[in-house]
Parts: sequence; structure tokens; C-alpha cells
Amino acid sequence: MYIVVELQTQPDGTCANLVFSFEREDEARSKFHQILSYAAVSNLPMHSAVILTNEGVSIAHECYTHGE
Repeated sequence: MYIVVELQTQPDGTCANLVFSFEREDEARSKFHQILSYAAVSNLPMHSAVILTNEGVSIAHECYTHGE
């Protein structure tokens, strides 16, 4: 099983997270890239995505930081 976590850091410094699970790695990677397509143009100060196995092993991660 693969877990995709979307992390959204708000302007006030709080962090929201959305968690999605998938049976197949290709499905997880599709969701990961979908999140990053939004993160690239996000108005949030920081917007990230991570893929993990259900054993907690990190497969991929990427973060976009947007300045003022």
C-alpha cells in the first residue's frame, strides 16, 4: 500500500494535511504529481507532497515555497 500526504502551510503558520491511500504505486505517483501541479502555482507559503509506503518508507517528496 502507498500513502500520499499533501501538506499545506497556511500564512498563519498552521499546517493542514490531506492523506490518500492507494494499492498501486503508479496510482500514488499520479496523485503526487496532481498535488504538485497545484502546489507549483499555489498562493500558500509552502505546499508539499510525500509518497510513503505503509511501512513508513519515503518514496518521493517535493515542496514548493512561495515568497511574498
